[in-house]
Amino acid sequence: MRGRPSIYHFEMLIPIALNCVVATGDLTSKKDVENALRGANCVFHLASYGMSGKEMLQFSRVDQVNINGTCHVLEACLEFGITRLVYVSTYNVVFGGKEIVNGNEALPYFPIDDHVDPYGRSKSIAEQLVLKYNGRPLKNNIGKCLYTCAVRPAAIYGPGEERHLPRIVSMAKLGLVPFKIGNANVKTDWVYVDNLLLALLLASMRLLDDIPGKEGRPVAAGQPYFISDGSPINTFEFIQPLLKSLDYDLPKSWIAVSHALYLAKIFWAVYSMLYPLLNRWWLPQPFILPAEVYKVGLTHYFSYLKAQQELGYVPMVSPREGMAATISFWQDRKNKSLDGPTIYVWGIILIGMISLFASGWFPPIGPVPLLRSIGLMLFRSMFGIRLAFYLATAAHIGEGMYAWRLAKRVDPDNATGWFWQTFALGFPSLRLLLKRAKKVA
Repeated sequence: MRGRPSIYHFEMLIPIALNCVVATGDLTSKKDVENALRGANCVFHLASYGMSGKEMLQFSRVDQVNINGTCHVLEACLEFGITRLVYVSTYNVVFGGKEIVNGNEALPYFPIDDHVDPYGRSKSIAEQLVLKYNGRPLKNNIGKCLYTCAVRPAAIYGPGEERHLPRIVSMAKLGLVPFKIGNANVKTDWVYVDNLLLALLLASMRLLDDIPGKEGRPVAAGQPYFISDGSPINTFEFIQPLLKSLDYDLPKSWIAVSHALYLAKIFWAVYSMLYPLLNRWWLPQPFILPAEVYKVGLTHYFSYLKAQQELGYVPMVSPREGMAATISFWQDRKNKSLDGPTIYVWGIILIGMISLFASGWFPPIGPVPLLRSIGLMLFRSMFGIRLAFYLATAAHIGEGMYAWRLAKRVDPDNATGWFWQTFALGFPSLRLLLKRAKKVA
């Protein structure tokens, strides 16, 4: 930024490697925000909460971060004489479950009370606040104003993106993508991270008020802009090359949006009842929620023509190049982490081992008599049941030890993890390690 010897990055967690000065803090704390923004001349406000998963159900926290936090940023800009604010918004300010084909910035805001989740509602309120602050005079800089604009990006992808793809990949790894939603004709937008970065930089430049011929009238001041790669595509078609490159399956069957919504509402109800536990690490993410059904199951894509005409935005990375870089990143990430079978394999083996142990040693209560009957049918005697458990346990221990020794050579950082996983699952885990060893060799 002009007039600033360094770039400041304001986060709740310290990133591992950034070529900038990091100021840690909480966006909901006015003092933290002021400490971070003091001395700046341009702010990129990217922070948000509640985009997906359990976060979506934390209404109070969503409003605190997305609305109150944005107010803190706006007030700090006025207080410290910051002349430019670029706000990263969302398609959800105009999309809420109704099809939009090649939309543009002339579309009205989606009715606040009709949003199916607090994220879209809060981001809409925050964006409108940001744009209304445009042109407000700075408190200690007579004659100067705060200029603001809003960038509305499509779903973001690329190396290091931590919102959309990590959840999709982790669910596919566990085999929890059993069907596609909507139909093959549904199209949505995506934007590669470098293209979004370009749009943000262009927007900040178009907020300058000292450009010859534009003094006091920045081009982007008070304006919203849709930003995408400009290549609408079905979400499941988009992620297929990535999942295929990672050896994860993508289902072939489709279900209607209406049916997916029923399922999503069940998860919404269940997780709402678990509200006090939403921040617990051990509580898994809901399978899907209503807003996510709309995002993948209904067509909604927009033109970036206004951004092209006013900001000079043209995607510099094509979708093919962006996906290639994304695939490379995720393959490298997979090779550095502990791989594992689907949740169904986990369930079958662990339930099987527990059932075998229970049928051999537990007293005849609850389901034990039924389990014991099945065991006797398979192994003929109590001795046979217990012997089968001993042999299975011995096999798992042996496979675990072999996995540990092999991992020490091909994946030393995860050797302990490979031992415990193979000890629990046996060959289904060892098979994945052998496959990795073959690639290394």
